[in-house]
Amino acid sequence: MASSPVLPDTPPLKVKNIGEFGLIDRIARLLPCSSPEVVVGIGDDVAVLKSPTSDYLLATCDCQVESVHFLKDVITPHQLGRRIVAINVSDIAAMGGEPTWGLVSLVLPEETEVDYIESLYGGMRSAFDELGGVVVGGNVSRSPDRLMIDFFLLGRVAPDRLVLRSGARAGDLVLVTGHLGDSRAGFECMRQPQLDISREDRNFLLARHLTPRPRLKEGQLLASTGSVHAMADVSDGLAADLGHICSASGRGARIFAAEIPVSDACRRAAEAAGADAARWAMTGGEDYELVFTTSPGEAPKLQQIVEEAGGTPVHIVAEILEDPKRMEMVTAHGEIQPCPTSEGGWDHFRPVGAS
Repeated sequence: MASSPVLPDTPPLKVKNIGEFGLIDRIARLLPCSSPEVVVGIGDDVAVLKSPTSDYLLATCDCQVESVHFLKDVITPHQLGRRIVAINVSDIAAMGGEPTWGLVSLVLPEETEVDYIESLYGGMRSAFDELGGVVVGGNVSRSPDRLMIDFFLLGRVAPDRLVLRSGARAGDLVLVTGHLGDSRAGFECMRQPQLDISREDRNFLLARHLTPRPRLKEGQLLASTGSVHAMADVSDGLAADLGHICSASGRGARIFAAEIPVSDACRRAAEAAGADAARWAMTGGEDYELVFTTSPGEAPKLQQIVEEAGGTPVHIVAEILEDPKRMEMVTAHGEIQPCPTSEGGWDHFRPVGAS
């Protein structure tokens, strides 16, 4: 009797092999949302849930892990508290909603000073005082070596104002609020303390990186017009987050590199670092601006509404294409190149330097 061939052992699949978003896709398949109360489950900026009132509930979470997201000798505890609130509120803003209740799961070494924790929560409170909402509970646990903050945020939105990633239409224009690349430039200021830029530029860029300000009012205003088809916050980088919109909408996109708004401070920092400011703006991430799509006829009106309401500039940076396989970029010289989605944006499990 012939023996069965011995097959070589298949090496186990590791998280680094599939990346952060591959992991999220697998988790979504393992946890299908079949409940009638779930309007949108895993896959958008936040979950959308029906509530006893006419509003939808919004649910999101994000974390900050010492030595991964922050360094204790660079960011103050008050700044860290503001930051963890802001990055969660940014997700709520991208849906057109308002924040309501926060829950904090805090994991910390036993040697942590109480003053540090009080300042951390003071930062959370000051952020909520400005943005709305309140911390209503949480949990504390011990860590052997580093501080970790897992923050859960609930919000609400009227059903007729809910904006998802999945509504982009072929022919839409893509717009962004504010400027992009500042956070990446701020990170470079931390990496290179001797970077040859002015103190004013350095302080501005560091603030943009350490204490981002979510575009909450802008998101609510845009959603109230009924003219925005899809929206997301720029947390992973313009190329990556527009890619998320296109993937959810079954569309492609063409980015106009010369139209991406970059601040003068970012340009000066990039020049001093020998880097490309446009690349920082395209792939740097953590700017927490809003990227959204609308019809060409509505774009000028939305630009005017947002700028007049709060002074936030809004720029047209791309257009939505019918073909979902076309993700391309028009360079400043008019050349069409593949969009750098695969090499840009934050992915927790992609090795440093990998594309």
